Amino acid sequence: MALAVSTAAASLAACGVIGGAGGGSSSATPKKGDDITVGLLLPEKENPRYDKFDYPIIRDQVASLTHNKGKVVYANADAQPAKQNEQLDQMIADKVDVLLVDAVDAKAIAPGVQKAKDAGIPVIAYDRLAQGPIDAYISFDNELVGQVQGRELIEALGTRADGGKIVMMNGSITDPNAAQFKEGALSELQGKVNIVKSYDTKDWKPENAKANMTEAIRSVGLGNIAGVYSANDGMAGAVIEALKAAGVTKVPPVTGQDASLDAVQRVIAGEQYMSVYKSYPQEANNAAEMAVAKVQGRSIEFDALTRDKVDSPTEKKIPSMLVPVVSLKKDNIKDTVLEDGIYTVEEICTPRYKAACAAVGLK
Repeated sequence: MALAVSTAAASLAACGVIGGAGGGSSSATPKKGDDITVGLLLPEKENPRYDKFDYPIIRDQVASLTHNKGKVVYANADAQPAKQNEQLDQMIADKVDVLLVDAVDAKAIAPGVQKAKDAGIPVIAYDRLAQGPIDAYISFDNELVGQVQGRELIEALGTRADGGKIVMMNGSITDPNAAQFKEGALSELQGKVNIVKSYDTKDWKPENAKANMTEAIRSVGLGNIAGVYSANDGMAGAVIEALKAAGVTKVPPVTGQDASLDAVQRVIAGEQYMSVYKSYPQEANNAAEMAVAKVQGRSIEFDALTRDKVDSPTEKKIPSMLVPVVSLKKDNIKDTVLEDGIYTVEEICTPRYKAACAAVGLK
């Protein structure tokens, strides 16, 4: 789907309908030239993706699209909604041209989004669907993420799926994505397994997930837990730590998401059953294109990038792009994180994982 959007935009450009970066088009007069400032607000540092992938990719893409005249001003909220609101206020005061906002708390950010709107600054919700009058939204198909996780967990359980006792480790209630992951997973799990414990993990923090899992083990019994739905990799690692600390001899199937380096290594080693790979380069590059097109008034290109429509609790039919996702397991690591340049074989196959890597053909 995302490739089709990119292809459509490229076709329009080839036909001369869309001007190049910094240029106009036959149907729109750019609001600004290349000297634009993109404000980028990212939510936390617990997940290494934001500093390692999202920010540098968006920074470099904005520079490429604006002949190195555009810039990105970046702030990370460290999972603190109040801090993010202060950062947003500062960017409004500094008169950035457009905002890419990955909200810590989708509801708490809404007044700030309204302030930006009142100041004439477009706001694009990035990765998480913020409330308030946003102009566009780009993320992955979050319900599909949960469906993929749930489906893979059922497959891993095999005959144990019928009534097997499952623990659900969901994400933070302040993140609207977490609710969509949960909804997607439940659509696959309900009626097939016995969900004996379900937690909404405060701030997505692994230490909170570990405490929750420890409580679940005490309540359900270590040997009675057939599998664990974990909404992301950070929590999956914490779940596995809790299981090992309780004395598990063989870790039951545990899901994840984000294809973090340690999770990829755990998948190779057979400790974590799967993760969900989301192409951060695809999401971040398209977000940068959307931001630049919006500021420069290239409405045809912007519309080509936002052909989907989604609803938030405060807005309806928000122009959006939903990027597809892929289940990551042992057999497709080469075709996902390696092919996209997310990691190298050397980064994955450290001495501890050399033998496991060799067993799945990574050398």
